[in-house]
Amino acid sequence: MIYDVAVIGAGVTGASTAWRLSRYQLNTVLLERWADVGFGVSKANSGIIHAGFHHPVSTLKARLEIRGNLMFEALQHELGFPFKRTGILVVAFSEAEMATVHKLYEQGIANGVQGLEMCGRERLLQLEKKLNPEVVGGCFAPGGGTIEPYRYVFSLVESAKRNGVHLECSFEVSEAVREGDVWIIRSSGGAEVRARYVVNSAGLFADRVSRIFGAEEFTIHPRKGEEYLLDRNSAARPERVIFPVPSAHSKGVLVIPTAEGTTMIGPTSDVVEDKLDTTTSADQMQRILSHVRNLISGVSPRDLITSFAGLRPVMDNEDFYIALSEKAPAFVQAAGIQSPGLTASPAIGEYVKDLLKGAGLPLLEKVHFAVELAPRHEVRHESVASLDRLHREDPAWTHIVCRCEKISEAEIVEAVRKGHTTLDGVKFYTRAGMGRCQGGFCAVRIMKIISRETGIPMEELTKKGGNSRLAAGRLGDLPVHTAEQRGGIVA
Repeated sequence: MIYDVAVIGAGVTGASTAWRLSRYQLNTVLLERWADVGFGVSKANSGIIHAGFHHPVSTLKARLEIRGNLMFEALQHELGFPFKRTGILVVAFSEAEMATVHKLYEQGIANGVQGLEMCGRERLLQLEKKLNPEVVGGCFAPGGGTIEPYRYVFSLVESAKRNGVHLECSFEVSEAVREGDVWIIRSSGGAEVRARYVVNSAGLFADRVSRIFGAEEFTIHPRKGEEYLLDRNSAARPERVIFPVPSAHSKGVLVIPTAEGTTMIGPTSDVVEDKLDTTTSADQMQRILSHVRNLISGVSPRDLITSFAGLRPVMDNEDFYIALSEKAPAFVQAAGIQSPGLTASPAIGEYVKDLLKGAGLPLLEKVHFAVELAPRHEVRHESVASLDRLHREDPAWTHIVCRCEKISEAEIVEAVRKGHTTLDGVKFYTRAGMGRCQGGFCAVRIMKIISRETGIPMEELTKKGGNSRLAAGRLGDLPVHTAEQRGGIVA
């Protein structure tokens, strides 16, 4: 098959683009280097829907952020991912910081952000009772909020697939040649895809993909942000997303009430060389805890349940780079999508679609387009009557596999049958393993379900694809052997 469009990278940018293109009479393929969608930059996102005041409207990122922010109610209605408009507070602890807050407020007003409010100390403490009482003042943006980023990506891709988009995971682009009006794209594993138009939404590796296609030369600088997650019972959980006054290159260390009930603190902002460096450190943890304690009460290291790091794909000018290539034909760049890329993503999908149309891609809307995904059953949110009905249909609905997050066997089976066959894929789809014990109780049980449903031997299951094998030796009374022990070869 010769596809009309190949979208490279299945994070928020590529998923939004593929989903937007799925509304048209096109053959579209979404190519992802990792074992599942959203496993790159997007999986470690802070999950904030920004309100549109941090950047001047002269930047592309601000214009797309403001447009994207307004699209999430409709998207949630259609796709069903967790999303809440909690509002955002920017808090200042000195008159000098208040001067910066005033500039942010004026910038937001100039950007057309609705509902912005300058606040004194009493108003801030009314909006968020857990704030440090030494706060001087700040700004309230009611249009900000939180989202579960991996569920958002999964929902976009699920809808896109339902409407005809083809997904190829474990497809790392290694070569591209142009024959006539067709791009021939080859992966490091030997697979090949042909497409007339290409969108480069490869995140941290967009610079490499651009070079492979003979397009523009630029450099993506990975900027690492460490994040720490607090138990859902933490006394530090606020009602709003809390920002400090930002610096020149960072929005600062935040306190984020996540859309699914936990509290996230962070991120740091450090330029690194390695695009795969997702390590965390005790020093950074202490630094984050110190910053957060200045913002809010109730923070305790006893509430920490996990840490992780994400890498932002930063370009030299700090702005998004979304444009039709001037060097490679029928090739659209969607690079440098760092914060507020999640917020901007639905608008980025529209923007890229318009660029493709301007480059000659014919766009005819489908007569039949499946707008809404079917609602998902989630045991932790079901009523007793609903659970009783589900149990009668299938007892797996009331067999709880993940105790911390109350995830049933049926939910895990659903995730596997939708193509999520790694431990992380199931975790991001269902939240199994995201609670207090971080999979200590349920990981083996999940692995057994994946193996049972897919036929993949236990010793070949992975955490996140590739070489991230999970088991060897014994799991309770279950023997597990490596491929070498079975006389095979490890890939």
